[in-house]
Amino acid sequence: EVQKLNQQLEDKNGEIQQMINQPPYEKEREILRLQKTLAEREKAQATSDVLCRSLTDETHQLQRKLASTAEMCQHLAKCLEEKQRKEKGNSDDQIPTERSNQVFLQLLCLLDNETSLQSLICNLQEENRMLKQKVAHV
Repeated sequence: EVQKLNQQLEDKNGEIQQMINQPPYEKEREILRLQKTLAEREKAQATSDVLCRSLTDETHQLQRKLASTAEMCQHLAKCLEEKQRKEKGNSDDQIPTERSNQVFLQLLCLLDNETSLQSLICNLQEENRMLKQKVAHV
């Protein structure tokens, strides 16, 4: 193992000597190549940073929209629930969970007919999923 490491050290020393012995124009060309590569990487990193910030901002904006839409849906579901309770003269304080789910689904259907809210929610969720994938990719 020591011999192997010594051989690697000798190889590296040979590379260093070869670089030192290169004519100045070769060194300058190598420096320019390395600087160009560095500039390209910095540019790519800056672009990546901008895209990441943009996607993060858009994700937060979509999350806020989704939260406000969900809040509105919950409020409308409660209103519909109260309205149905009043119409049926239901004296129970609570509707069973299954009934609440049915009321919520009915509400979504009503909203879909009037404002296409359900499709908006689906679109926002899909867009959010895609943005998360893009962020993960970046």
